[in-house]
Amino acid sequence: MLKKTPRHGKNGRNGHKAPRVSELPKITIQTDTREILAHAAKEARAEDYFIVDVDAHVTETAFWSEVVDRMDSDVYRQMARAFKDRGPAPGLLNATPGFLHQDVFGRIPHQQRLAEAVPGGRTHAQVTLVQRAMDSMGIDYMVVFPTPMLVLGMHPQVEMEVVIGNAFNKWLAEEILPQDQRIKAMLYLPFNHPEESLKAVERYADNPSVIGYSVTSTRFRAVNHDSYMPLYSAIQATGKPLAFHSGFHWGDQSMQQCNRFISMHSISFVYYNIIHLTNWIINGLPERFPKLKVLWIESGLAWVPFLMQRLDSEYMMRSSEAPLLKRRPSEYIQDMYFTSQPLERSNIDLTEATFKAIKAETQLLFASDWPHWDFDLPNSITTLPFLDEQAKRNILGFNAAKLFKLEVPKHKRLTAKTAKTNVRVPVTA
Repeated sequence: MLKKTPRHGKNGRNGHKAPRVSELPKITIQTDTREILAHAAKEARAEDYFIVDVDAHVTETAFWSEVVDRMDSDVYRQMARAFKDRGPAPGLLNATPGFLHQDVFGRIPHQQRLAEAVPGGRTHAQVTLVQRAMDSMGIDYMVVFPTPMLVLGMHPQVEMEVVIGNAFNKWLAEEILPQDQRIKAMLYLPFNHPEESLKAVERYADNPSVIGYSVTSTRFRAVNHDSYMPLYSAIQATGKPLAFHSGFHWGDQSMQQCNRFISMHSISFVYYNIIHLTNWIINGLPERFPKLKVLWIESGLAWVPFLMQRLDSEYMMRSSEAPLLKRRPSEYIQDMYFTSQPLERSNIDLTEATFKAIKAETQLLFASDWPHWDFDLPNSITTLPFLDEQAKRNILGFNAAKLFKLEVPKHKRLTAKTAKTNVRVPVTA
């Protein structure tokens, strides 16, 4: 990054002093999160929004030995440790390092790894990293998800998803979540194994830091299969939502037709959620589980109005194929929840129409996707010209607080009216 500063010496063509160009320190994997997010921190100090970040990520492979130590099986634990003896590979995972192009071949180093220095002591290094991001962006609660494990649903061995998913959940619940009540999780469900997913729900149903359950969308399992009905019933009984967190997989034969990462990445995140949401609606799951709240994460929003119109059009001509539905598909979709990241803003008129179609004021939740290369800051919402102040506050935090039953600090319980008149409520003790 270059910065112009005044230079003492020869004048320019018009008698003005020519600027001196100096080089600022480059961002590397060692750069402190607080430096990367310095501008975001300045904005956060100037605002007083209650913010819930519904999608951020931990790098589980950076602490893989801690996850491996929590594997229930002695056999798989030994197998995973054997990888470490031969090199740095995170044993038993199915992620393909050679196809991880998000860092644009080193030009976005923080995507590759956050290797910044953190102080030793009782606070876990991952907790420190999350806290630095939260404090910099002015976030009150942050929901964390794994990263390489997003493709674990494509693992050729179903039992691996169970062993790894359970170990990751234990690591989060025992090591990360207890250290900061602001950090929350929607725990990983080993969805390719319905019975084990049900056990995971029951195991963590009473954990207050577990505010929901998540399925990584990158997989080939039909969400409407009968084997999942006990799982959905159990989740509904907890009162906590079920999230489908999308991802990409260049190994998918459909995606292998794309010869560029940008092509595959643009389509893949949307592709899996389109399939799962379609199966969810057409097979009448909203009618079978009317109190189960469903959330769709990290696939942007541009695809949702398309699917609403497409399914409505087909349904009106072939309603007999969806006999459980009592309303049009789009009406069920409007009852669902979506996260904002990555928010498409190249055509602001389309963005506004999308917000209206999905009833964003009550159904949209802010997400940053930090620390990934395409992360969004809270200003992705606050700078939208078509939102009024109350809608911004709802999307940034109040919608999530209602969905996840999160406590809002008294001094941030601001409506649009009180915010404009600078009315403040005393901070809770």
